[in-house]
Amino acid sequence: CPAPALLCGLLAAVAAVAEGGRALPQLSDDIPFRVNWPGTELSLPTTGVLYKEDNYIIMTTVDKEKYKCLLPLIASGNEEEEKDYKGPTPGELLEPLFKQSSCSYRIESYWTYEVCHGKHIRQYHEEKETGQKINIQEYYLGNMIMKNPLSEPGSQELCCGYDLFLSLTQIPTKNIEGQMTPYYPVELGNGTPCSLRQNLPRSSTVMYICHPEAKHEILSVAEVTTCEYEVVILTPLLCNHPKYRFRASPVNDIFCQSLPGSPLKPHNLEQLEKQQEMLKMPFRRVKEEEMPSTKEEKFSSIHKPVAVGSHQLLTVGTTHISKLTDEQLIKEFLSGSYCFHGGVGWWKYEFCYGKYVHQYHEDKESGKTSVVVGTWSKEEHIEWSRKNAARTFYLREDGTQTVRMVSHFYGNGDVCDLTDKPRQVTVKLKCKESDSPHAVTIYMLEPHSCQYILGVESPVICKILDTADEYGLLSVPS
Repeated sequence: CPAPALLCGLLAAVAAVAEGGRALPQLSDDIPFRVNWPGTELSLPTTGVLYKEDNYIIMTTVDKEKYKCLLPLIASGNEEEEKDYKGPTPGELLEPLFKQSSCSYRIESYWTYEVCHGKHIRQYHEEKETGQKINIQEYYLGNMIMKNPLSEPGSQELCCGYDLFLSLTQIPTKNIEGQMTPYYPVELGNGTPCSLRQNLPRSSTVMYICHPEAKHEILSVAEVTTCEYEVVILTPLLCNHPKYRFRASPVNDIFCQSLPGSPLKPHNLEQLEKQQEMLKMPFRRVKEEEMPSTKEEKFSSIHKPVAVGSHQLLTVGTTHISKLTDEQLIKEFLSGSYCFHGGVGWWKYEFCYGKYVHQYHEDKESGKTSVVVGTWSKEEHIEWSRKNAARTFYLREDGTQTVRMVSHFYGNGDVCDLTDKPRQVTVKLKCKESDSPHAVTIYMLEPHSCQYILGVESPVICKILDTADEYGLLSVPS
């Protein structure tokens, strides 16, 4: 087989029966593998994944290069901890959330979603008409508490019969940002009748997943089929249960030793890697500076997941923004040549300091759709700042003040169909400490039609807030 096919063959061998009838573990997309080429000298790791000398296969490339590939005994995680767990069930862990009448919100460009845990899910849009009358358009995507699948028809129960049902079956998982994540499902039905389905009631599945720093935020709302929805909720309550904690699968190394007469690594593979490296060269900086957070920021115990916040917050993601030094990044950001990007879902956002705020959607078929939310005018901002607080402060323990947040006005956006006026946005720049020093969290609110608030939070901003003048304008620290 050619060199790339050799790698595929290796992974296929993990799922196949090798020479001599030895059964090998079944291949799973959830388990990552990495192929190493150590040559004739090989020292196997003494910790982590285990290996046995007879657990190998001989692979041959199309160029007759031969390799003895030692396969790992697949690592499987924390089974012992899960087996010995005698704590509360997931339903019991979530019970306080249902009893305290708590609601979570997600604001999108038109709709607002309200999840009142264990009670209902509502989708609504508010518009102010002449005379300040508020017109509300709303649909209930699900009502009532979860039905226990083991109980009598018509009975309702939050827990724990459903916990027993789940304990007897495999815990469901969902692909969240590229990782298979366990979740606890709560079914809600009896929503607003759906005209597209013969007036059958709308229904939803609420998927609760563990996130140690969350405050029960809505991560996503999706209509999986007509008038049937999936809502993903981040909550710290499930994290006390070992089966619901997110953990990255251990990487399983495959060691391929070259046999006599064969190069250290297949020739075709080396050529392919060189070609790929050449293709990457023009785009390397873009990838470093605009790399999405799915690998570094989401749902692991080391890196922090999507940003979390308060009610009326549309979370649009945390991005690892740059490998530049702090000084370089600050200079480029304040000059407007380095822009922050964020977005989860349909709309993405681009914020270029002192230039503009754009909202856009990219589609393979129709291309890029872009909306100018606001453009910068120093004169308009200064006029705005005379009537609004451009800086907010907090008091330190030693009695001194420091800037907590600055607000900037961007007007003259694209004309809004609902108001026939230009869009405008207030950008709020806020210090936010993080384990990742070059991370940025961006979220957008729409308190009034086509009048927005863009929140931008990052450790980078912490370094420049104290340079803000009376108008909130920032400068490079001296």
